[in-house]
Amino acid sequence: MTTTSFLPRSAAAPPLDDDDLLFEILLRLPPQPSSLPRASLVCRRWRSLLSDPAFRRRFRIHHRRSPPLLGFIDANQGITFQPALDAPDRLPRGHFSLNLDDRYMTLGWRHGLALFFLPIPLQVVVWDPVAGVQHRLAVPPGFGFHPLENPINGTVLRAAGDIDHFQVVLVSSDGKQPRRALARVYSSETGVWGDSISCPVPLVSMVHIGEPAVLAGNCIYWLVSASNILEFDLERQTLAVTLLPAQVLTSRNRHVSVIRVEGGEMGLLVVSGFIAQLWKRETDSHGDVSWSIGRTIELDKLLPRNSEKEPPNMIGYAEENNVAFFWTVGGVFMVHLESLQLKKLPVTGIAYRYYPFEIVYTPGIGGGHEGVEVVRHLWWTRWRQYIRQLFS
Repeated sequence: MTTTSFLPRSAAAPPLDDDDLLFEILLRLPPQPSSLPRASLVCRRWRSLLSDPAFRRRFRIHHRRSPPLLGFIDANQGITFQPALDAPDRLPRGHFSLNLDDRYMTLGWRHGLALFFLPIPLQVVVWDPVAGVQHRLAVPPGFGFHPLENPINGTVLRAAGDIDHFQVVLVSSDGKQPRRALARVYSSETGVWGDSISCPVPLVSMVHIGEPAVLAGNCIYWLVSASNILEFDLERQTLAVTLLPAQVLTSRNRHVSVIRVEGGEMGLLVVSGFIAQLWKRETDSHGDVSWSIGRTIELDKLLPRNSEKEPPNMIGYAEENNVAFFWTVGGVFMVHLESLQLKKLPVTGIAYRYYPFEIVYTPGIGGGHEGVEVVRHLWWTRWRQYIRQLFS
């Protein structure tokens, strides 16, 4: 006869004394810049675990789909970081900055990386502000640059769960008639550009320089001229063109931006005066595309009264946080397109486009906190309470 013995309940290790369990619990701390520095104040054991590069790597991967909006990059006069969060998560202005000696054009930001185009040497630069690293890549053959006939656009991204490598997608035109759109993909893992991909485009001009792309699902989207959207499927490695809704094409004095909508799919934000409409694209089982208005936002009811003198101008969009940036005579505001929460940004000067900086940023713990304010008022008690709530 086999007997099974059980340890007395009092002999079981407390949950927070189990290193593996504690590791999993701490992974679920909020992905704000102050989270790890604050939690490290609880005790030496927590500090040692949170300082481990392996933990910080897992922390960034765990929260990759919900990065905070640290701020934005003003690339109009120099490349300078502007903060968007409040204390204690607020990073100082200029915390990340870059000086490029060559004339450059900003193509976009994503996953904590920036992409710039240098027309004179025909190069693109991938910049990692947190690591302080630049990667300069020669533009591949077939991408001759001309501002009107052959403008170049592109975007940078990381594959899901991969924080070590990146991809660059460049799009342009072949400059021939009938005109065709071109795309090529660079992988930092292989160090080479992929094959050329093309599709016909019924346009007089190609992709606008500086019109940021939006990543929705497995596809990247650019607004092309004033009537079409260029779509690059990352999985299938194909290009396609989609026509804007007829109602949008016939409307006047409107600004159109590609955004993400409910479900993470591609949609449109159409701003006309103080009215913003969210459009959603739907595809049926036969592959036919249709558009519908999902929501109408009355911006004049959100913005301060002193902003009603002149309609707002949309100058940026943060796809991971679903936030639009609007310039008004009363300042620059962030509007969350789902909750409609409004926040004024402490910016100076006038910028024509703001590039969002969305990333899980884990400041160093051992030698300081890299500009993140850390307050010690009984945080060890509050963090223990927070962890117990997570465990329960």
